[in-house]
Amino acid sequence: MLYIGVDLGTSAVKLLLMDGDGKIHKIVSKEYPLYFPKSGWSEQNPEDWFLQSAAGIRELTAGCDKSDIAGISFGGQMHGLVMLDADDNVIRPAILWNDGRTGEETEYLNKTIGKEKLSEYTANIAFAGFTAPKILWVQKHEPENFAKIAKIMLPKDYLAYRLSGVFCTDMSDASGMLLLDVKNRCWSQKMLDICGIRESQLPKLYESYEAVGVIKPEVARELGLPEGIKVIAGAGDNAAAAVGTGTVGDGMCNISLGTSGTIFISSAKFGVDENNALHSFAHADGSYHLMGCMLSAASCNKWWNEEILKTKDYAAEQAGISRLGENQVFYLPYLMGERSPHNNPDARAMFLGMSMDTTREDMTQAVLEGVAFGLRDSFEVAKSLGIRIERTKICGGGAKSMLWKKMIANIMGIRVDVIESEEGPALGGAMLAAVGCGEYPDVKTIAEKIVKVVDTIEPEPKLTAKYEERYQQFRRIYPTVKGLF
Repeated sequence: MLYIGVDLGTSAVKLLLMDGDGKIHKIVSKEYPLYFPKSGWSEQNPEDWFLQSAAGIRELTAGCDKSDIAGISFGGQMHGLVMLDADDNVIRPAILWNDGRTGEETEYLNKTIGKEKLSEYTANIAFAGFTAPKILWVQKHEPENFAKIAKIMLPKDYLAYRLSGVFCTDMSDASGMLLLDVKNRCWSQKMLDICGIRESQLPKLYESYEAVGVIKPEVARELGLPEGIKVIAGAGDNAAAAVGTGTVGDGMCNISLGTSGTIFISSAKFGVDENNALHSFAHADGSYHLMGCMLSAASCNKWWNEEILKTKDYAAEQAGISRLGENQVFYLPYLMGERSPHNNPDARAMFLGMSMDTTREDMTQAVLEGVAFGLRDSFEVAKSLGIRIERTKICGGGAKSMLWKKMIANIMGIRVDVIESEEGPALGGAMLAAVGCGEYPDVKTIAEKIVKVVDTIEPEPKLTAKYEERYQQFRRIYPTVKGLF
């Protein structure tokens, strides 16, 4: 049988066609616009997601035996607020995960409601990108829109709703709303009361690998697909990427170098770090995970190359970099503010340490290192909890850079395992579809079957020591300049 995995990203939707043995038959990508109406705001039109996904599905399935397609599932950008009225019309553009407008609402939740109560209700504290602060923002600033809300959903769940007509979400994605009681895997009535919403306005909860329904007959005809194709709940992009890299089971780790950057640690047991510097979320395999998320990762490299250097030849810009661990230039990777571990939407990116002999390569190197150092900040929190991580998988667009992978191995001081297919959330979505259609009994089984490690980057003791010194300098910069933001 064939399975479709949909990765609803921030800049594009990537669709993947996989068979039951894990062989990828085709990949299609479709871009859509991202809007910044005001400084720090980030929005998209949900209709763009559906139209481009539909176009992608038609292209993806052209030429294949469509009767073999059994299911479709998703990995999607998390935290985005999508609101529908009673007639299923989108009320306003979706407010995205990297939107920083909710500073006041986040402060209200963390200080007035209190971090201890938030952690008790949801296992997490408020971050500007989470969904609950966005709901409060709409309530305060757009009361006419708030009054129209019939359904609140996350980005990938809008696709599932358009395809199946089922109002649903999954545990992993719902974990990032600050509305879910993560430990007990149910909506938190306390948080619903705080946000002034009803449970009827929220989707039904499923595990990521559960079928929620089938594609509606009229949508199947529109897409040129047979009827009866199952729609499986799917997962938040990081949990889906973790499935796609085989980061399933206790103590496994994955680093994602996508638009945002994450360090993802799977766990059989529920747990929370006492400072809530890491997110405590449900995992797509039915268990839990801890995650540190930085808002700008590969997007820092994209910004530096395309907006500043005016080039798309990323490899050429990295070709001249050779003096690893010796760069005197530092870069703070906070283009859109920062989440883990600083939780500061007002933080901004900066270069530090330039001199008359600073080169273009030094600046490019600083950008790559700055992202790796930012990820290590979350890695240090995990280590403080007694979690021992000796190796990690890696995925995302940035993972295509051998230089960046080498930096991460030595900045973290751990082995970096490269897998055969670095398709992240799209592959994870297809794998969840295969489980939901019954081809595999559970997520762990399919991960063990199809995810293969093809290379390992080993940390080099001398380079690791150099980077340890550089990191200790890096970690002092943010506390020093924090007052400037």
